[in-house]
Amino acid sequence: MQANIIILTISVLFEYVSGKNWRFTGNMTVPREYHTATMLIDGKILVAGGDAVSSDWSTAEIYDPTLGHWTTTGNMNCTRSMHTASALKHGKILIAGGDTDTAELYDPSTGRWANTGNMNHARFLHTASVLSDGKVLVVGGMSQDQTAELYDPTTGQWTQTDDLNYSRQYHTATVLNDGRVLVVGGTV
Repeated sequence: MQANIIILTISVLFEYVSGKNWRFTGNMTVPREYHTATMLIDGKILVAGGDAVSSDWSTAEIYDPTLGHWTTTGNMNCTRSMHTASALKHGKILIAGGDTDTAELYDPSTGRWANTGNMNHARFLHTASVLSDGKVLVVGGMSQDQTAELYDPTTGQWTQTDDLNYSRQYHTATVLNDGRVLVVGGTV
């Protein structure tokens, strides 16, 4: 039996405050899976990369929850799928990995992407956690699933940290109130 995979452009919104059910809102411009969705300082959502069965996307678009519609924005510098996106304290968005060691920054004020320092290892299916000092901790993932590294947004450089005790992908990483990062589950 062959399964058909349909990748969607459809977006739905749940109105929790009003207690109403899910309702359709505007569609993305292209169908995506394995993409990221990150809230910008102005409350809009940046959706970047992903794939559509046979190819990865470099495209990005922004959802405006007030108007309920999508608009395209600048394309990333390379295609990415299964990458991470982190909202930095200064408002830019750090995109890292996706079967590559490259990283780039999105500037919402210009809609443009700029390359930043490369990670020490190519990785996908990893996690990225913004720490209290503004640095980003990237952990595990395929390709380098036992390594971890820190991104410093003031220098644009990555620093290798101690390795994990176990390889991880499909895991979670949560920043705790005391600054530690709890890495849970995943596969080896």
